[in-house]
Amino acid sequence: MPPGRTIKNRDQDKALSMRAAIALAISGMERGDGGPFGAVVVRDGRIVGRGWNRVLVDHDPTAHAEIVALRAACRRLGTHVLSGCEIFASCDPCPMCLAAIHWARVDRIWYAAPSRAAAAAGFDDTRFKRELRLPPGKRRLPARRILSAEGAEPFRRWAKMSTRTLY
Repeated sequence: MPPGRTIKNRDQDKALSMRAAIALAISGMERGDGGPFGAVVVRDGRIVGRGWNRVLVDHDPTAHAEIVALRAACRRLGTHVLSGCEIFASCDPCPMCLAAIHWARVDRIWYAAPSRAAAAAGFDDTRFKRELRLPPGKRRLPARRILSAEGAEPFRRWAKMSTRTLY
């Protein structure tokens, strides 16, 4: 732990970060940008990315608060890897946001409201969670594989590239 940084101060930092996420949720929602969700990405006690739900204003179903905050943090830090960061979300992240948080290699997720609170407000992701557990051929949204050999070509070429960056 850095000198002068007590457990109590770290708890206060967490509360401040969560309050920032909650404030973004409220202000974005009240502006009409999207649903009542906010998030901040924090590294070393500093907010490096802020986001609120922008689905409606951006006409983008992926513009969830966590995704917006991750994109902002990545731009600010100049990297797609957010290890060493934590995300504070006003609500338990949906499956899409959870996957993005994992891809970004964030160290920890903090959230305020449970997903059941979002469901009660009309943001129920239960069906998505159920769908994702099924194999592609059994999901409600049809998914069928075609052109398998041709589809493998980009991966063969990727594997041969000496300049590739794995993530």
